[in-house]
Amino acid sequence: MAITLTGGSASISTTEYFLASQSTTATYQTADMAIQVFLDLSAMGAGDTFVLKFYEKVNGGTSRSFVSTTFTNAQSPAHYSSLQYIVGEGWEVSLIKTAGTDRTIPWSLRQVA
Repeated sequence: MAITLTGGSASISTTEYFLASQSTTATYQTADMAIQVFLDLSAMGAGDTFVLKFYEKVNGGTSRSFVSTTFTNAQSPAHYSSLQYIVGEGWEVSLIKTAGTDRTIPWSLRQVA
C-alpha cells in the first residue's frame, strides 16, 4: 500500500478550483485508489459559503459530481476531513466559493493506491 499526500493552499473564488490538478482547469485522474480530503477552513467568516465536490466517471461516461458538501459561515471545528472514496475511472475533487469573500484555504489530498 502506498500513500501519497498532495497539498497546498489556494485562494478560492467563484471559479471552481480542482485539487488533484492544482488548477482552475480539471485534469481528470485515472489512477485507481482511495482518496480523502482534509481542509483547514479557519479563514471562513460570516456570510461565506464554500462547496467541496467529488467527481468520478461511471462506465466511461462523463465525470459527474457524486458527493457535495457545503460549508457556511465561520467553521467550528475549523478542520474538515472527508470520507474515503474509491475512484479510478476519471476523478477529481473541487472547491468553489458560492457566497461571501474569497479565502485562502489550505488543503490536503490523501491518496492510497
